[in-house]
Amino acid sequence: MDWIDLRSDTVTQPTAAMREAMMAAAVGDDVYGEDPTVNALQERLASDLGFEAGLFVPSGTQSNLIGLMAHCQRGDEYIVGMDAHTYKFEGGGAAVLGSIQPQPIVQQADGTLPIDAVERAIKPIDPHFARSRLLCLENTWHGCVLPMDYLAQARALCDRRGLALHLDGARLYNAAVALGVAPREITQHFDSVSVCLSKGLGAPVGSVLLGTRALIDDARRWRKVTGGGMRQAGILAAAALYALDNNVARLADDHARATRLDEALRGLPGIDVVTQQTNMVFIDVPVARLPALREQMEAARVRLSIGYTPAIRLVTHMDVDDAGLDRAIAALRAFGSEG
Repeated sequence: MDWIDLRSDTVTQPTAAMREAMMAAAVGDDVYGEDPTVNALQERLASDLGFEAGLFVPSGTQSNLIGLMAHCQRGDEYIVGMDAHTYKFEGGGAAVLGSIQPQPIVQQADGTLPIDAVERAIKPIDPHFARSRLLCLENTWHGCVLPMDYLAQARALCDRRGLALHLDGARLYNAAVALGVAPREITQHFDSVSVCLSKGLGAPVGSVLLGTRALIDDARRWRKVTGGGMRQAGILAAAALYALDNNVARLADDHARATRLDEALRGLPGIDVVTQQTNMVFIDVPVARLPALREQMEAARVRLSIGYTPAIRLVTHMDVDDAGLDRAIAALRAFGSEG
């Protein structure tokens, strides 16, 4: 019996058709800028999302890091959510490697940073303070889609106060599918965007940073400094191109399955469903019952991110079909009925 893995949408396996595209990829040395498939991916995303240039990198963490380092100098500051990936889950890279001070702000339940709180956090021009240079948003955040009118408000604030605006768009396409808009309608508000191809889109590796040519030139240098230069990377870029061609619209299936999972778990005595957004369901399980949940899921061959706190995230993706979801629901219901 195969495992059903609900830990993350990063666990997806490349399909046979994607592997064929990878094997057929034309390649060159990307550090020299000579890999035609990498160049095609960078140009495709830049054109699709409304930017001058793009840069293919191994991970979303590196894409965000070199984006921040291209925007900010030593002693500058970026304003970011308290639970944002760039602040909380990327090893403090901006501070450690870029000498960029983060100014975290508590996010609201929908993932937005209150506009008035962002404005209050902007430092005056004074040698006592780090220089506020950048606002960083995340879409989706914990599965939540940032409202379109909020993006326009954030853009207007940045224009008024002289900040650049960066988007950690690791799940940009989930947001666009959920809103029923072209991704470019989201990215038009930003000076730079990081797009991940290895989550719901199903490619095995890679993110693309997008921005002006000048910003991407700076980021290319930082990619080299941080060890991200790849050689015949077209094999990986081909998977990303295949994902863009074939796996965007089907994100709606993941969202629908997450909704079904949410509905199936509500009301169970041992599980408290907190929220469901796009392809993520968040539940709380009493800490005392976590060992029992872990044992039950192991027996059913269902993988969950069970730690040491009540909060557990369940993520649907292209490798979880209806039959697999039914099996996961049955295992969770069995656990809940024992609560």
